[in-house]
Amino acid sequence: MDKNTLISSFGKWVAPIHFSHFEKQVAATNQDKYTKKLTTKAYLMLFLYAHLQEEESLRAISDAVLDEDLGQALGLDGISASQLSRKNREVDPALLANVFVHLVQQIHCQKQGQKQANLPVKIIDSSTIPLSLSRYKWATFRKTKAGVKLHLRLVFMDKETTYPEKAVITPANVHDRTQLEVLVDEKEAMYVFDRAYVDYERFDRYSDEGIFFASRLKKNAVIRTLETFPVAKESPIISDSMVVIGTTQKRTENVFRLIETVDSKGNDIRIITNRFDLSAEEVGDIYRSRWAIELFFKWLKQHVRIKTFFGTSEEAIQNQIYMALIAYCLLVLVQMETKAKQSILQLKRWLKSFLWKPYDKWFHRIRFHSLKQKSKLST
Repeated sequence: MDKNTLISSFGKWVAPIHFSHFEKQVAATNQDKYTKKLTTKAYLMLFLYAHLQEEESLRAISDAVLDEDLGQALGLDGISASQLSRKNREVDPALLANVFVHLVQQIHCQKQGQKQANLPVKIIDSSTIPLSLSRYKWATFRKTKAGVKLHLRLVFMDKETTYPEKAVITPANVHDRTQLEVLVDEKEAMYVFDRAYVDYERFDRYSDEGIFFASRLKKNAVIRTLETFPVAKESPIISDSMVVIGTTQKRTENVFRLIETVDSKGNDIRIITNRFDLSAEEVGDIYRSRWAIELFFKWLKQHVRIKTFFGTSEEAIQNQIYMALIAYCLLVLVQMETKAKQSILQLKRWLKSFLWKPYDKWFHRIRFHSLKQKSKLST
């Protein structure tokens, strides 16, 4: 990356990636041993650009390299679609997974300077990405369908700031519950998940190990009420009680709290949790934050390129998904550095407008509009 690229908005956007560490990993795995033109570093930068611009095909990416600024940033004067295809299926997804992990660590470091009174809310869910059965036979999960599933842990800081913290990519036929061992691995957090993750034995273990959670309960769950708690008339809470869950043959050993309330759409829901230290209203609000992960999946499918793929191999699919997560985390780091009040989508739009201009113009735009928005709120 040359000096001019480093100070461009594009250069600033990708700067949090530890390229020296990345290149050491590439060298250790002999990823570029026979590479003559498109290095793994150039591939990473180019496909991040493709996500940013929502390029539709490898030919479109190949044509984009003809742009003088992009070509200079990559150290390329051109690249064919076939070379891009070959590189996309040859790169080890573990390299990109490590880049994602390092960016999450940087977000954590930025977050440590911000005061947080309660345990961080971490939402767990998955999203299935459908694929053509004729082109992706390795991803078959029904007779007529293929697909992959992105299992995700999303940190919900507030309405403006959410970010993916952990990701697992599997074939679509892998059940959501099987990934909880990977996605629930810390005590200093409040986990939120939906009915697909209900597991009484695991809920008992979480309580024994001091792991806090809130989950929606299935309609047919067998409940035995031990005690009911008073609920204010004006409260959105319908009922609040201490319960054990399950039949006499398979009942939880620990007691839990069952809260009946309404979700963000006004539907009645039952929330099971092991938090007795919070008010029922607080638990309801925490569970309603689950909508953030649905919005995140929707954002990925609409504003980066993961609905259609540039390759057909399992490696190509995983690489493209990890690139999408990396692109998002890079925008979150900008949002945190500039203390932006705008959405991630707005930051992305401005980045595209100022892509090859000095990054201070991009940052000035962000900060100016953040101050403007702040002054409006204070009047």
